[in-house]
Amino acid sequence: MKDDQKNELMKKIKNEIENLTRMVDELKDTVAPVTPDAAIGRLSRLDTMLNQGINKSSISQSLDRIMKLENALTRLDDDPFFGECQECGAKIPFARLIALPESRFCVNCAE
Repeated sequence: MKDDQKNELMKKIKNEIENLTRMVDELKDTVAPVTPDAAIGRLSRLDTMLNQGINKSSISQSLDRIMKLENALTRLDDDPFFGECQECGAKIPFARLIALPESRFCVNCAE
């Protein structure tokens, strides 16, 4: 991988981590339990609980992705085989790495 591609990918990963971290922080405020004495109707309470479940899932998925992106950032610096498919050894196209920097497999092996 060329140095300019490596730098572009590094910027992309850091930007993605920053955006996901910001989103997680914003969503954490929305998952606080609804107190039973809150003056909202039963349907509103159920709607709030449903939204909390969705937000908790989004937080979990985002934290998982952050972990994978941080791992990719470490591998980008330390792993001489970064950008090669772990299954077949072929080079992962740069466009795929930009779209999914945490990719460890080429398109064929990922399917």
